[in-house]
Amino acid sequence: MTPLDPVTAARRQAVSVSVATGLYGVSFGALSVAAGLDVPQTMALSLLMFSGGSQFAFIGVVGAGGAAGAAVASAALLGARNGLYGAQLAPLLALPSRRRLPAAHLTIDESTAVATAQPTRTAARVGFWWTGLGIYLLWNLFTLVGALAGDRLGDPRAYGLDAAAAAAFLALVWPRLAGRTAQVVAVAAVVVALATTPVLPAGVPVLLAALVAVVVGLVSTGPPPAAPAPGGAA
Repeated sequence: MTPLDPVTAARRQAVSVSVATGLYGVSFGALSVAAGLDVPQTMALSLLMFSGGSQFAFIGVVGAGGAAGAAVASAALLGARNGLYGAQLAPLLALPSRRRLPAAHLTIDESTAVATAQPTRTAARVGFWWTGLGIYLLWNLFTLVGALAGDRLGDPRAYGLDAAAAAAFLALVWPRLAGRTAQVVAVAAVVVALATTPVLPAGVPVLLAALVAVVVGLVSTGPPPAAPAPGGAA
């Protein structure tokens, strides 16, 4: 079988991740309405915030009777990781200035993962845009479906859509776990996430799991080499 060229492979990865993640918008739409938001408010969150973890954190606080300030703070905390993604993607994609604002809005977990998994800059750009735009369109479409259907869906978590999104993400990441360091980081991150999920708000375990990679990176690189003495003396 002839291997796919990188751009075609990036498109296929983007489509599969977009469908799996976009379908999960049904769950957000239904849960948002159940938490007390109306359909326009629910759609505003998906259209303008467009960060699943932040959106679920927001409606989780609102649904529990929390203050608006607490809901905004929780969503902002989880959304901060997208800024870190931007720092990673900027040199990789090297986009012209006119495209940076829409790219910033589409910088999420999935678009970052697909882009960084590609072997060339062209494929990375294709993977980023196809994933970001694909999820944006499908997430908002299915958010609307979930919000309009409301209670008629029952408990949307029972459909396992969150598992479908996670499976697509795992399929994308799995080929990159060939090295021993990557495997150690993955296992440690899973342990941290599983241990903290029962006791911390939604989304925070993901941030803590991401810190595992940061710690491993700092430990594995070690201290920087000492500067040479003046005059070239050893």
